[in-house]
Amino acid sequence: MSGAKARFEYKAETDQVPHPSARTRGEYLSLLNIDHPPTVIRGTGIICTIGPSSQSVDTLKKLIESGLNIARLNFSHGTYEYHQKTINNVREAALSSLPHVVAIALDTKGPEIRTGFMKNGNDVFYKKGSIIKVSCDPAFEHECSETQQYLDYKDLITSVKPGGHIVIADGNFLLEVKEIIDSKNLLAEVLNDTTIGSRKNCNLPGAIITLPSVSEKDAQDLQFGVKNKVDMVFASFIRKASDVEDVRKALGEEGKYIKVISKIENHEGVVNVDEIIAASDGIMVARGDMGMEMPAEKVFLAQKILITRCNRAGKPVICATQMLESMVKNPRPTRAEITDVGNAVVDGADCVMLSGETANGLYPVEAVDIMHKICRQAATVQFLRDSFFERAGKDDFTDITETTSISAVTASFKTNACAIIVLTTSGRTAWTLSKYRPRCPIIVITRDEHIARICHLYRGLFPLVYLPDRNRTWHDDMYDRLDFGIARGRDMGFIKSGSFIIFVSGWHPGASSTNTVQIMQVQDDSVIGDRKNIIFENPT
Repeated sequence: MSGAKARFEYKAETDQVPHPSARTRGEYLSLLNIDHPPTVIRGTGIICTIGPSSQSVDTLKKLIESGLNIARLNFSHGTYEYHQKTINNVREAALSSLPHVVAIALDTKGPEIRTGFMKNGNDVFYKKGSIIKVSCDPAFEHECSETQQYLDYKDLITSVKPGGHIVIADGNFLLEVKEIIDSKNLLAEVLNDTTIGSRKNCNLPGAIITLPSVSEKDAQDLQFGVKNKVDMVFASFIRKASDVEDVRKALGEEGKYIKVISKIENHEGVVNVDEIIAASDGIMVARGDMGMEMPAEKVFLAQKILITRCNRAGKPVICATQMLESMVKNPRPTRAEITDVGNAVVDGADCVMLSGETANGLYPVEAVDIMHKICRQAATVQFLRDSFFERAGKDDFTDITETTSISAVTASFKTNACAIIVLTTSGRTAWTLSKYRPRCPIIVITRDEHIARICHLYRGLFPLVYLPDRNRTWHDDMYDRLDFGIARGRDMGFIKSGSFIIFVSGWHPGASSTNTVQIMQVQDDSVIGDRKNIIFENPT
């Protein structure tokens, strides 16, 4: 899961993981050495928000070379013309990285609550301890002053209660509800001195929000994404499973191929996480609004809960917001930010995301470069054997794809394999292999560029697009693709003579046929040595 050619230099698996024979996490961590080099492979995906600092083709090429896997378009800002240019530039820049690919994600604005307009048009100072009226009556939308505020949420009064809080302007303006006056008005105490202007964002921590999950603007934006064949949608403020279904309906039949990644941003979303995971293709831990919707110390707990639940379900999970925030203005991150990124990797995040750092920061390329390095170093801390046995040891019934994947990952541990190579049509086998967290990279060979791009969502997947046409028998074509994967691994330095690879494939052409695992040893004088099948063709 890396960027362009400069990021595709791997080492044999024995060099990748220190002390692979350790039996417990404690033993493994106690044997770590501060001088052990970072793994050359980066299994964690990097998502970059594209903005004025990174929109040019030249800068995008540098980001790809530094490690960009998924380009994020933030539809809270910008025009359709601007986003169209970004999509075109990303695709032009990505051509230089083939057979490696770059995915495109559309991040919706989502439902939101905003304040009204200041009566005189100027910013207003609010004094700590003062009592102001807060109204959801549209008659007051343009009448905001030092004594009253307006919120464009018609169910405000039924959503809050005395003692609850109203958080405005990214937390810069805090109110505590004191008294409900009537069906449209309440009294609130100002909790801090602040000066704010018109149309600021608002959060209601702990409240059940009744806004529609897909706004009119969101619906238009999603259709723009369908038209431009984006790979995935980051759906904002998902609170329950039905919200995910609303997003899918808005995408329509033409957009059914687009993966829906639900952004969990408030208390209600965390409480309903299991049903949201089941309805979604993945989850984003969106820590920005989450930090205003719940106490700050709960964000830490929410991150652990969401990542672990996704890992157990085999759904990809993204950790986002302020990961290297200081690099918007500074060439180096803080020590706390370095630790934050590393801990997200160790927690089990499939991807980490940059926002302002690459969208409008002064050092977009440097931010991606340092994130790439942190992810590599963090990989040496992970004791993946525990993760595998916990997920594979469940008594639940597994289908053929799950069973094949478990067998392949088991074989990779037993042989200390340098790589798993999987041929896939639908991508499902590759995604399932990622769920079981092998120590070695998973090379995914596919002819479908969209499937290859989706693979960047999943930890440890290294997608390659196989371009040659099917001009031979299926059997010969299968081994041509295997040879292609091995040759790429040799070029990159992580498949070497004498090392073992695990080959996962189907027993006939098409999707849903994967059930064959082979252990192969790479020889000096040939690409492939002896082949040993450990799962044979489906007897049915």
